[in-house]
Amino acid sequence: MDIIAPRSFEPQARFVRHVEEGCPYRKDDVMAPEKGVSTGTTIMAVEFDGGVVMGADSRTSTGDYVANRASRKISKVHERIFVCRCGSAADTQALTGFVLNYLGQHAIELGKLPTVNTATNLFKIMAYNNKDNLMAGLIVAGWDEKQGGQVYSIPLGGARIRVPWACDGSGSGYIKGYIDENYRPGMSKAECLKFVQNSIAHAMSRDGSSGGVIRTVVVTKDAVEESMIEGNKLPFGP
Repeated sequence: MDIIAPRSFEPQARFVRHVEEGCPYRKDDVMAPEKGVSTGTTIMAVEFDGGVVMGADSRTSTGDYVANRASRKISKVHERIFVCRCGSAADTQALTGFVLNYLGQHAIELGKLPTVNTATNLFKIMAYNNKDNLMAGLIVAGWDEKQGGQVYSIPLGGARIRVPWACDGSGSGYIKGYIDENYRPGMSKAECLKFVQNSIAHAMSRDGSSGGVIRTVVVTKDAVEESMIEGNKLPFGP
C-alpha cells in the first residue's frame, strides 16, 4: 500500500544566481532589470549677437560607475540647431531622435531651414505630454534667419523658456553664482566661448558626476564650429 506523505508548508529556499562583487548593475538576481544610465552632467549655452555658444562635459555615469568618459551630450537636431541633454540618457536620446525625424520632414515641406522656435516647440510638446514618465532636461539653441541666435531652456516638466543663458545638470548648482557674477550682456563670440569653458571647468572640479573633456559648439549664420578641451588641459581644476 502506498503511503502519501503530508505536504510540507515550510518555505523553500529561493534560488539566487551568483553575481560578482562590485557589479554596478545587479545586486542579487541577474534577471532583474538594470538601472537606467543617467547623465550626471553640466550643460550650458549662451547667446551672443550673431549666434550661440553651447558647451558640455563628457562623463556619463550609472550610479557611482562611469559608463562613458567621452560621451557627446550636444546633439545635432538640424543644420543650425543643437540640443544639450541631461537627465536620463535613454529619455533624452529618444526625444532627440523623434524631433530630428519630425523637424526633417518639416524642413522638406518648407523647402528651407526650420526655425529654432519650431524645434523647441517639438521638444516642449513631447516633454510636457510625457512629463510623468521622462527624466529629461534640455537646452535647445541655434540660429535662424528670423530671430538670429536663440537659447531655450526646457527643464524637467516640459516648460519652455527663452533665456540669454542657460545651465543645467548636476554640476549647474555649483556654478550659478559664478555665472551670475561673470555674465554680462553684449559679450563677443570669443568672450562667450571662454566664459562657457571656464564655467564648465569649475563645475567639473566640484561635481563628481561631471568630468572628462569639455566639448563646445558655436553656431552662427555662416558656420558651426566644434572644439574640445582635453581633461588635462582644462582652464580650471586640480
